[in-house]
Amino acid sequence: MLVIGSMIGSGIFIVSAEIGREVGSPALLIGAWLVTGIMTIVAALSYGELAAMMPRAGGQYVYLRESLGPLWGFLYGWTLFLVIQTGTIAAVGVAFGKFLGVFFPSISSSHWILHLWKVPPIPVGPMVLGNMEVGINTQNLMAILLTIFLSFINVLGVRTGAVIQNIFTTAKVLALAALAVFGFAFCRNPEAMLANFHGHFWEHAGLGALHDIGGGVMVGTLTVLAVAQVGSLFSADAWNNVTFTAGEVKNPSRNLPLSLALGTGVVIALYVACNFIYLAALPFHGTAGASTIMARGITHAAEDRVATAVMTLRFGSLGGYLMAAAIMISGFGCVNGLILSGSRVYYAMAKDGLFFRKVAKLHPRYKTPAISLMVQMVWTCVLCISGSYGQLLDYIIFAVLVFYVLTIVGLFVLRRRRPEAVRPYRAVGYPILPAIYIVMALFIDIVLLRYKPQYTWPGLIVVLLGIPVYYAWSRNAKVQGSPSV
Repeated sequence: MLVIGSMIGSGIFIVSAEIGREVGSPALLIGAWLVTGIMTIVAALSYGELAAMMPRAGGQYVYLRESLGPLWGFLYGWTLFLVIQTGTIAAVGVAFGKFLGVFFPSISSSHWILHLWKVPPIPVGPMVLGNMEVGINTQNLMAILLTIFLSFINVLGVRTGAVIQNIFTTAKVLALAALAVFGFAFCRNPEAMLANFHGHFWEHAGLGALHDIGGGVMVGTLTVLAVAQVGSLFSADAWNNVTFTAGEVKNPSRNLPLSLALGTGVVIALYVACNFIYLAALPFHGTAGASTIMARGITHAAEDRVATAVMTLRFGSLGGYLMAAAIMISGFGCVNGLILSGSRVYYAMAKDGLFFRKVAKLHPRYKTPAISLMVQMVWTCVLCISGSYGQLLDYIIFAVLVFYVLTIVGLFVLRRRRPEAVRPYRAVGYPILPAIYIVMALFIDIVLLRYKPQYTWPGLIVVLLGIPVYYAWSRNAKVQGSPSV
């Protein structure tokens, strides 16, 4: 349940609209999710070996440290703070604002409170940097307020944060299960079925087809599928969080690989099923700004809220409100869990002398990493105003894939360096399946560097900047014999 609960957030209810606009084909919409499913399950099967071999708290940080060295463990923690964890909190918070807009239409990404800057497009060779809106609108303001509220709640004690987490954990599973059950039973629409399946499913899906990904840039089918992975991979991410708590899992050598494999498999099956429901209920193609749900279709659902559109179409405004409320509860619990867990990583890094010294201090009364929570909160709020939901996903996924690739490379390294190590579970399909994952993930990262450079190159620079920071902090820690500032 921990794997399933971590994976299901708000993405599956939103990102299919963006993916649809990018791929332009019902078949490729499903294809994008199937690619995500294959990659996620293969990665989980590979991580299972590492989890069974090193069932200690820290998960991915430990795997990188033990296989590739302490520098790589630090770079993961560094990027977790600057991009991955905080970027995910910001993206889920913005999604919370999207669905709050169902109840209060004034909450929208187009309603600006303080528009700081329209970063113009800056051509750099084949790349285009910039081209983003920076400021506070009513939608990302909700993300900021949610982040601040939950950060202070978590200062009040681990038990307080845990109570909130327990209350909201099951909501995300229930929302997705409800969409799947009610969708298949009640939401099939003859008009949508005719438009999406009867002779049109494979339309524009051939390997030789060209796709416009914006600005008149035409790319092939494999490339557009790689670009589209941003949203689907984000929606299927966080499956590895179960490894962070390996020290608290009973019989981790058996249960961690099992939970990774079963959890990812169940979620991916639900995700693919939900996208078939979307195609059965709404026309794939739609018109931006159209007055009806059917006319907007999947690709131009209001504020990309595809799941809400499906439920509203079948059950009226009540269905839309119920779905929006369920997704908001899911997002609320997801943000709380990310805030709670992320702050502990930076606290541990600070105790090791690899982050700001004050971050290692606990609140004198509540014994929580209060400063770590506040530092995380401030940076998350900065990310909230730096781009839209889709732009935040671009920031996150590039860096996430970099460290997934490095971790699976570590699997190969450990097989060679520690052949005698006890491995209660061995990765299924090794070495072929892990190698396929590495090739696919690298291809996606290269495509993102080429076609979404304004978000991916900064992410790469963030990772590289961590190298001199690691050596500086390590040197100071050795000289002072304690965590450095």
